[in-house]
Amino acid sequence: MRPVPFWLRPFGSAGALGAALLLALTAAPAVPTAPAGHTPARLAPAAAAAYEAEDATVSRGRVDANHAGFTGSGFVNYDNSAGSYVQWTVDAARAGRVTLKLRFANGTPADRPMDIIVNGAPAADDRAFAGTGSWASWSTATVTTDLRAGTNIVRATATTADGGPNVDHLAVDTAPTTGSTPVGVNGQLKVCGTRLCNRYGKSVQLRGMSTHGLQWYSQCVTGGSLDALATDWKADVLRISMYVQEGGYETDPRGFTDKVHAIIEQATARGLYAIVDWHMLSPGDPHHNLSRAKTFFTEIAQRHGNRNNVLYEIANEPNGVSWSRIKSYAEELVPVIRRHDPNTPVLIGTRAWSSLGLSEGGDESEVVNDPVDAPNIMYTFHFYAASHREENLNALSRAADRIPMFVTEFGTQDYAGEGADDFAMAQRYLDLMAAKKISWVNWNFSDDHRSGAVFKPGTCADNGPWAGTSSLKEAGVWIRERIRTPDGFPTG
Repeated sequence: MRPVPFWLRPFGSAGALGAALLLALTAAPAVPTAPAGHTPARLAPAAAAAYEAEDATVSRGRVDANHAGFTGSGFVNYDNSAGSYVQWTVDAARAGRVTLKLRFANGTPADRPMDIIVNGAPAADDRAFAGTGSWASWSTATVTTDLRAGTNIVRATATTADGGPNVDHLAVDTAPTTGSTPVGVNGQLKVCGTRLCNRYGKSVQLRGMSTHGLQWYSQCVTGGSLDALATDWKADVLRISMYVQEGGYETDPRGFTDKVHAIIEQATARGLYAIVDWHMLSPGDPHHNLSRAKTFFTEIAQRHGNRNNVLYEIANEPNGVSWSRIKSYAEELVPVIRRHDPNTPVLIGTRAWSSLGLSEGGDESEVVNDPVDAPNIMYTFHFYAASHREENLNALSRAADRIPMFVTEFGTQDYAGEGADDFAMAQRYLDLMAAKKISWVNWNFSDDHRSGAVFKPGTCADNGPWAGTSSLKEAGVWIRERIRTPDGFPTG
């Protein structure tokens, strides 16, 4: 869509950030903080049963009480050895999906990863438990899993020679935690005609935010920031932007796949839909990454295909290639996902940086006249309001009357995500998308110095504040206000 996409330009701090930007995805405040005068309306209260670590089975660890802030009579201090664990016996009145909340402290700057095993099966592999600042500062990690009726065994096992963090207790939400959330209301989405529909067969519009590239701005995706996105911003959807090149997936497939797994878990725990964005950009031919995409989406669909909140965006911005080339890629990749997830909509990028071909001299007719041969799919469109004017707006309007459209990326600035905001033009797009029930995601949920990032520089390094408007740039204030308006999801 953009001749020189802004995320291809060198980032002055990218080299220095490197491993220091490892994702503290599971760390969340024990009690989310809302802005003054605001009562979160989305997350229903959960009925949680607490199981103290000091009462559990402990292998290679001891019970201590020398750091303040714990519940019960103490906490478990893991031995510095891989394989040390705490194991709880959890009783469930009925089978079903629950959220496990593990309260922990890590007074070191390094992650202390653990495997969370439920009834002998992995619920979270090598989950990072990031530093909390001190051994007396406690955070909560969440894992969504299924329990069977009756007795369940939950084990948290350290995977490195440093052992695990100090563990205070395990809380199990045995009541549904997402009943009033976007996912709780709408359930499994599907494409009906040219619209995105909920489990009641009613057309819906999702609105939310996209992360920046995880290789650069993982520190902006935390438990606290996602709490704010769900309860303060009242978003419906989070787009997880995982670059393939530019220091992304191809440099560390295992590490980036695990980051995506962890963010999906975080979104699920908050009742948000999660778009898994295969952020291919350069080279612009999606076939260049076809083998990698098959490997990645196979694992994502295997792990999360039983969820009702995950959508797959299989090619961010194809460019420099024909529509037939993009179509053939999609027709190879969609069946790979469908083998493990037959129900979730798949989002397919369009030609010329997902502009329906406009940025390379085409228009929507090439897709309308030669659609991808697969059911339950949508096509993506990206725009930047200061650069993409009447022609793009009109093409989106025409396309939405013929094929299912989803705007998975847009900004109020120019195509580079920079410069002055054109809120008037952006509002025209939003009005159109509201009228035609076109779901949208704004770029981006980070503190990048460009005007398109919603947070002021330094917000992520300072860990917020995430809620309210004090940390937001002008574009952030504007888009938060529009996400916060009531959804009115139809259920009748």
